[in-house]
Amino acid sequence: MKNNKIDKLAEGHGNVKDLMEFWDADAAVARITEIYTKNVDLIRRTFLDIAESKKLPKKLPKLEEATYPYLGITVTQKNLNIDHRIAFGAALESNTYGTTLTRPDIFQTYYKRQVELLIDHHKTPVLVGESDWPIPLPFITDWDSITFQPEQLWQSSIEFALPNLSVVDDSIVNGTYKVKKGQPHPLALFTAERVDFSLGRLHHYCGTSAKHFQQFILLTNYQHYVNEFIKYAHNCLEDCDEYTAFVEPGDFVTPNTRLNLESASGHKIHILPQMPAYHLKKKNNQGITFINIGVGPTNAKTITDHLAVLRPHCWLMLGHCAGLRRSQRLGDYVLAHAYVREDHVLNDDIPSWVPVPAIAEIQVALQEAVGNITGESGLSLKSRMRTGTIVSTDNRNWELRSQEMMERFRQSRAIALDMESATVAANGFRMRIPYGTLLCISDKPIHGELKFRGMALNFYQQSVAQHLHIGIETIRLLEQELRKGDIAIHSRKLRTFDEPPFR
Repeated sequence: MKNNKIDKLAEGHGNVKDLMEFWDADAAVARITEIYTKNVDLIRRTFLDIAESKKLPKKLPKLEEATYPYLGITVTQKNLNIDHRIAFGAALESNTYGTTLTRPDIFQTYYKRQVELLIDHHKTPVLVGESDWPIPLPFITDWDSITFQPEQLWQSSIEFALPNLSVVDDSIVNGTYKVKKGQPHPLALFTAERVDFSLGRLHHYCGTSAKHFQQFILLTNYQHYVNEFIKYAHNCLEDCDEYTAFVEPGDFVTPNTRLNLESASGHKIHILPQMPAYHLKKKNNQGITFINIGVGPTNAKTITDHLAVLRPHCWLMLGHCAGLRRSQRLGDYVLAHAYVREDHVLNDDIPSWVPVPAIAEIQVALQEAVGNITGESGLSLKSRMRTGTIVSTDNRNWELRSQEMMERFRQSRAIALDMESATVAANGFRMRIPYGTLLCISDKPIHGELKFRGMALNFYQQSVAQHLHIGIETIRLLEQELRKGDIAIHSRKLRTFDEPPFR
């Protein structure tokens, strides 16, 4: 029997099956989870049966029907209800909106909050159904646990869905997406397949499963900071019950044994991945993820491209830089309020003429954290930390061209130079992730104060611990603000005029 009400609501949502309307966020997310689990189980079970038996089943299941869940909403002029104070969670114009979703085990809390906001702001139900976008097999299969070789899969006559890179791109976040006739406007910045693509890459580059990543992210370009973070994390597990576990590459889990919320598992790996990640976990993933991204803007872009699908509250760059002013001293801090982008790696995605503004809430927290950790204030704090423009270059040996660069340093009023910060900030702006940079001056090459091995080791021992604790204190302050309301650190300046409603 036809449901005229559902048929009416389904208009403009494309080829979606079994649509149901929901006024309750928990119920909507439960239905999303049910669809995803059912379809993933069908694909995985079929694949494992073939892998074990080495032959095709007599009756092939309809794998083309194993698709991603779909979430949509229809916003009319009547229920538009724009609240100009909010940064996300509402449609900015009347239309149909929709997106495919994935991994409700990771994104359950995020999905629930976004659905709650949509229903609350527009006083209309959301729609949940099964999309026409098949779930690719490689995104749901643990290749380490099976003997079936990928080459056998490609040659198999059974038609498992494979990733379709012709439709997996960043056109939504880049503002170049064109809505096709009969299709909804984007509800989120990333489709399900784009999210799954990045979750796999995070595991590859960082050595830990996507489920361990936390909502506050610290990035660095030196292993010394990681060593200090490992010590800090283990001390936290011994001394307090704020954190539930610590996870290192290899998914090596050290639980807080007093809480009994996680079990020890995994194993430490001796050969670290390209950008190892460490996770000091809290309930609902509100802890800290710390990643050594290494040196250079390419790494910075690579990792933030993939971190963005997790929709973290923020990411902060802590690292070393070259001081450009004679008055600066080794060990002084630089709080970036502007960036000169000579890194070039993002020019195709976000043109160099696009300004990258400082995020006020992040700046305030970083400055307050420096004061709290150093114990300095007023003029004393100003002499220790300078706010200004940072140049990020893609030339590791920029010192050999410093005379050519001096004119640009003067014109930009730059006070420091590194290789990653502008990339991290620009990709934060592009991906709508609040960002900030606090660097520590480790040398002053244009004034003859070069960093050599002995000096460097001594400097690292003295500066790294304090700098790391400033980053952790910044997160504590931001988390405090976040408890006051979801929009506390999600600045409206990151959003454009025709933005998808999801954060």
